[in-house]
Amino acid sequence: MTNQIFNGLVQVDANLQAAPCIAKSWEVSEDALQYTFHLRSDVRFQDDPIFTQGKGRKVIASDFAYSFYRLIDPKVASSGGWIFSDKVEGKSSFIALNDSTFRIQLLRPFPPFMSLLTTQYCSVVPKEVVEHYGKDFRSHPVGTGPFKFKYWKEGEILVLLKNEHYFEKDKKGSPLPYLDAVKATFITDKQSGFMSFLKKDLDFYYNVDGSYRDDILTKSGKMTAKYKGKFQLIKSPYLCTEYVGILIDTNLAIVKNSPLKLRKIRQAINYAIDKEKLIKYLRNGIGIPANSGYVPKGMPGFDSIRVKGYHYNPKLAAKLLSESGYQDGKGLPEITLNTTTTYKDLIEFIQGELAAIGMKVKVDVSPSSSLRDLISKNHVNFFRASWLADYADGENFLSMFYSKNKVPFGPNYTAFYNKDFDQLFEQSYYESNNEKRFELYRKMDQMVMDEAPVVPLFYDQSVVMLQNNISGYKTNALSLMILKSVDKH
Repeated sequence: MTNQIFNGLVQVDANLQAAPCIAKSWEVSEDALQYTFHLRSDVRFQDDPIFTQGKGRKVIASDFAYSFYRLIDPKVASSGGWIFSDKVEGKSSFIALNDSTFRIQLLRPFPPFMSLLTTQYCSVVPKEVVEHYGKDFRSHPVGTGPFKFKYWKEGEILVLLKNEHYFEKDKKGSPLPYLDAVKATFITDKQSGFMSFLKKDLDFYYNVDGSYRDDILTKSGKMTAKYKGKFQLIKSPYLCTEYVGILIDTNLAIVKNSPLKLRKIRQAINYAIDKEKLIKYLRNGIGIPANSGYVPKGMPGFDSIRVKGYHYNPKLAAKLLSESGYQDGKGLPEITLNTTTTYKDLIEFIQGELAAIGMKVKVDVSPSSSLRDLISKNHVNFFRASWLADYADGENFLSMFYSKNKVPFGPNYTAFYNKDFDQLFEQSYYESNNEKRFELYRKMDQMVMDEAPVVPLFYDQSVVMLQNNISGYKTNALSLMILKSVDKH
């Protein structure tokens, strides 16, 4: 919903590249440290009683300087602080050169920076409104987006109305958005949400849950005969990798005595799992087997030929096991695999696949918050997890294997420390040519695959269901909801 109320300097286009939004153009300095944006002059904040005569005023460069510093202001303690925290000096890095020119000064180059600026955290907010409402700004949000806030009963219903002063137009020059209003309901029970969708009480429904997946989808992921033509079902890549992580740093006590410290055993696990079968029978064809690297399909620069992962090969898995000194699993201690209830079926499937090559695996199920806590402290050896893109750049996934992102401060959950990897990772920051940078990403991804601190299971797909009278809903691999071009007939 944030995406409907607010805008930033830039937004993502269909290819996940940064496209103009409030900034109509920009330049990046030769040393890649200075980003200068030229703002549109026709963007206004939505009306609010705090403004003079209640009319929203024009957005100017100092609004961005205020909004961006707010992310790193310790008093605000924003969860989006990571966007700028290690990249800028502080307040002095955000400069309004005049009302229509805004500059950001970075401490060091960061090529995915434009992608980062498309995130919702980088939306522009009006200082006087934020300061008037303080902590209550969340229930009086004022932005520049296609829809403005109307009503919110937390956890139940949220209503947005068309912003009549919205600045974007469609290709024919007609003003956006087309819809007069949007009503979002918050339904915790997926099954009853789906029933509401079938009764046409909802126009849009996101995700196909396990409880009714077989009802809608065949095992190969097609719509069942029962619902054919009744509504639209759209599947598209989603930048998320589901994986099993393995702790590999032998300096850690729990790794010292674990057979998972052996690379060949980790590779054997990768070869032992039939991902096609997993997707077909447990997910009704939702997802793409992760036979390439850790960076998911749909990400700019993804190349399944250049990054070689693992295909199902139980014979090779058994061979690697015996090369590690455990023929048919003899003498191999039992390994515990940690998961949460939601993924129990998936993990039991993996347990069965590993048993087939002679590996004894015990499944330990715990609440997601406590498992997350254990993972973020390197306290579990073998665990199920997923990584979802914050922004559309491979760097976001590869940063999980960078030595300086050690837990608990960073996301290096597998304790993978490799000097050559780090060197390439740092080199990528100074490579502004996308193709050359993607080449470095692929080399890093291959290193990760060879060392096998992770077992990528599948690259996720998002599934949306729409009533037949809805048009103009565009999907994207960030699964970001964009309603400004949606129409209802």
